This record gives sequence, structure tokens and C-alpha cells, in this order.
Amino acid sequence: MESNNMMSLKNLRDYLTLLSIAGAIIILDQLSKGIVRANLALGEVWVPWDWLEPYARIVHWKNTGAAFGILPGFSNVFTILPMIVAVVILFYYPRVPREDWPLRLAMAMQFGGAIGNLFDRLTIGWVTDFVSVWKFPVFNVADACITVGTMILILGIWYKERKQEKSTLSPDAESSSEPVVEKIPEEN
Repeated sequence: MESNNMMSLKNLRDYLTLLSIAGAIIILDQLSKGIVRANLALGEVWVPWDWLEPYARIVHWKNTGAAFGILPGFSNVFTILPMIVAVVILFYYPRVPREDWPLRLAMAMQFGGAIGNLFDRLTIGWVTDFVSVWKFPVFNVADACITVGTMILILGIWYKERKQEKSTLSPDAESSSEPVVEKIPEEN
């Protein structure tokens, strides 16, 4: 019984971390999309300074595809996919060691982004995108979090693998690859 209580407290703490990060992302995502929908007509562009327009602007965009407008028209697929991703993250998150914070952060960012865009699809039928930077496809806070979360995940795995490779090298293997230099005694 004591072990089950400790396990559930650990899981609660893990889920609180996940939901805190993801919740902040969802709130920021939904607030920013709501401001855009309330102030710009679909397709309307807003730029605070004329010189900024070629580089960055806010545009109210309707996205029926994936992040960055990939695969437009597949809204049904991208309604089901984030649900699957969310369930997988909820299942695996407490199993990730707390020391592996890059993976935990990546999962929380991906979870928040997936739920943020899913909320749009379920409530209005598409995702509101609004950040337009240079010639890059229009995106939103959720898309950015999913992308940054994926980059953190890749870098975290790469770093972890490199660390494991270094630790698997035995001290004998390292020293045998170095040339042996004998010291010549000095004369006094």
C-alpha cells in the first residue's frame, strides 16, 4: 500500500510538471489566436512598422493542414493525430527519469502544442495561424512549441547518446589509443 501511495505521488508530481508547462503553452496559444481572430479579418495583415513588413508580420490565416500549412485539407487526420500523440505522452511522461529534463521539456512542449491546435480544430474546424516571418509558412504558438520541442528532443537524444558512448569507453581503451611516450631522465 505504501509503495502504491509513493508511486501515485510521484506520478502526480510528474503530471503537475507536464500540465504546468503544457497549460502555459495552451493558454498563450489560445490567447494569441483569440486576439488575432478578434482584431483581424481572415487574410488581413497587420505590421506595426512599414520597414518590418518584408521580414515579419501578423496575418490571420486559416490552416486546415498540419503545422506550417503542410498537407492542407487533411483536417480530420490532424484532429485524430494529436489525440494519439497526447495519449502516448500522458502514458510515457511519468516513465521518463526526472534527470532527463530535455526529454520531459520536449514532451511537455509537444503536448501543449498538440492540444492547442486540437482545441482549434474541435471548436472552429481549423487552426488559426498568424505569425509570418519572411517567406516561411505562417504558424502559431502551438506550431512553434511543437517544432522547438522536437528540436530539444533530437538534441537531448544526441547528447545522451554521446555521453553514453564516452562512458562505455574503458580507461584502458583510451590509453591504448594514445602513443606511449617514455620520459628520459634528466641529468642534474
